[in-house]
Amino acid sequence: MASKKQGLGRGLSAMLSSEKLDTNKSNINDIELSEISVNPFQPRSNFSNNSLKELSISIKNIGIIQPITVRKIENNKYQLISGERRLRACKEIGLKKIPAFVRMANDQDSLEMALVENIHRQDLDAIEIAISYQRLLEEINLTQEELSDKIGKNRTTISNYLRLLKLDPIIQSGIRDGFISMGHGRALINVRSNQEQLNIYKKIISKNLSVRNTELLVRDLKDEPVKGIKKIKTKFISSLLSTDVHLTKEKNGKGNFVINFKNEGEFNRINKLLNE
Repeated sequence: MASKKQGLGRGLSAMLSSEKLDTNKSNINDIELSEISVNPFQPRSNFSNNSLKELSISIKNIGIIQPITVRKIENNKYQLISGERRLRACKEIGLKKIPAFVRMANDQDSLEMALVENIHRQDLDAIEIAISYQRLLEEINLTQEELSDKIGKNRTTISNYLRLLKLDPIIQSGIRDGFISMGHGRALINVRSNQEQLNIYKKIISKNLSVRNTELLVRDLKDEPVKGIKKIKTKFISSLLSTDVHLTKEKNGKGNFVINFKNEGEFNRINKLLNE
């Protein structure tokens, strides 16, 4: 268990546990809302109006359970690191002050803490998580292995989220808006043609297809043979190269010839045979 807690990263663990805060570097103050500017590094862009309204009612009735986190940028001026929903909800009900952890953080620390805290939210959609992963890899210069250790997620999970960013933007929007699930998105990633992705995406919505049915639809599309090519030819090439070979086609008549290999050595062997 200890290793998983460490994997959350020093930014998130500090924000979530006031008992672990270094009082020399962080403390809780009631800060004027007018003195707090929003976080330019906030990775989240979608805020549900309903959830904000519910949070506003909760804060009005029982107060703020978890303070926001800010950093001081100049005299009586603060910048939000995490807690934008709480900040918005307080503004909504007309509060003048909000309890906040005041931390010492530079721009990179602020970005990292905002991203890591964002990843662990329960109401985050899959695309927002994928974007947060991507930004941690690119802007904080983390490898997938380092990111895995930091947030306590295995590398396969991280890779599955990152692959969603390869989908057509319309499909990504569909995941964000809840029209399809991450499972549907993962199935669609295996469709190479963007147009075919969109065609299947429309079928998922119009026919309310399950993830399993979507996977079967994608598999059937991949297994469709190219017209005019006999199976014996595929088997011959497969036998010649000692590996699986597949022919697929799209509706526009274009097709793909796919040769599978398991490792670098097998690739070199096949490449040598093809060039003889």
